[in-house]
Amino acid sequence: MGSGFNMSHSSEQPLERVTIPALQQWKDEGRRVVMTTAYDAVAARIADPIVDIILVGDSVGNVCLGFDNTLPVSVAMMNHHLEAVARTRPHALLVADMPFLSFHVGSEDTIRNAGGFLQRGADAVKLEGGAKRVEMVRALVDCEIPVMGHLGLTPQSVNVMGGFRVQGRTTDTALRLLDDAHRLQEAGCFALVLEGIPAELAARATQFLTIPTIGIGAGPDCSGQVLVFHDVLGLTEGHRPKFVRAYTNGFQLFQEALSRWAADIRKGAFPGSEECYRLPDQLRDAIANWVPSNST
Repeated sequence: MGSGFNMSHSSEQPLERVTIPALQQWKDEGRRVVMTTAYDAVAARIADPIVDIILVGDSVGNVCLGFDNTLPVSVAMMNHHLEAVARTRPHALLVADMPFLSFHVGSEDTIRNAGGFLQRGADAVKLEGGAKRVEMVRALVDCEIPVMGHLGLTPQSVNVMGGFRVQGRTTDTALRLLDDAHRLQEAGCFALVLEGIPAELAARATQFLTIPTIGIGAGPDCSGQVLVFHDVLGLTEGHRPKFVRAYTNGFQLFQEALSRWAADIRKGAFPGSEECYRLPDQLRDAIANWVPSNST
């Protein structure tokens, strides 16, 4: 009998660690890469047997911490969530987002922050931006810190962009994105996330780049795809971006389960005998006959 769901990796034997050279080989072979986020150990354990890359994203700010965008997320916050995921020792390549202001001031701070992520268990870091970030990418790569780039709709630039808007829809911006992708590859990035751009533009970038591209709202022709864990499982409320496909309504399923539990408590059906601990028989009489020592 089948397990009821399809996993891309067998869980019956230890899984081989996903490496950066493996990702490059998959790109060359045309094998698509699967990437999702995890912000805690539970999500990491659920995702790890299935995906190839786990991203501890600064999207934790929106998804888990209640912020309107990713800008308030700090290095300390990222360290906290990265450490939780790293403790599960995933087979997937573990990538940590460089949050806002962690790679903008100078090479020394950038290296220190990124190096701290690797010391806490990350295999690589991801940072947003194009030509302006080439110097930082080179500095990190020179220190043997693998870097994943991120172009297109870059959430840390939300104020400059005037909101979360599709990018690369004019000649200038489309050509600039292609040029930035080439520069980041030349600077040493091992992969690029392409977010919120027309599918044709992402296809062209993927065609001329030798490194893998990971799409999110960038069409089907990238080397792989990424979605937020909570979006795939339908755990988020309200408006979802066009590029999100929820594969279950997790928010409703969880609420229904909690509602059944609450109803059992209110009618005295939880806990049942199977959820209770029992005294040894010889202690029951002692408990039954007990009275406070100062009682008369």
